[in-house]
Amino acid sequence: MKGIPQGRYTKEFREEAVKMVLDGGISLPEAARRLSLPPSTLGNWVKVHKSGKLGDIGKTQRPLTGIEMELARVKKELVEARMERDLLKKAAAYFAKESLPGTR
Repeated sequence: MKGIPQGRYTKEFREEAVKMVLDGGISLPEAARRLSLPPSTLGNWVKVHKSGKLGDIGKTQRPLTGIEMELARVKKELVEARMERDLLKKAAAYFAKESLPGTR
């Protein structure tokens, strides 16, 4: 099984996430859950923000190209389509079993 891919977040997203924790009155674990982030990532952002270096995070990463963004979108759609397919297979099997005579 593959690991979770490393996320790339915009500067604005990081700033808003930190603001949610510091100014919004939301606990760090709750904010991380709402934003679908690992709590450790958000905790690191808060710690770096307090030292005044939040803007330096991510400067070494190159921006995503259009093709890379499209590939990520298509991969996400494929995962969702596979999940839907599997759910429909299970539902079809369940209802086929229910419709057989003498199975109730």
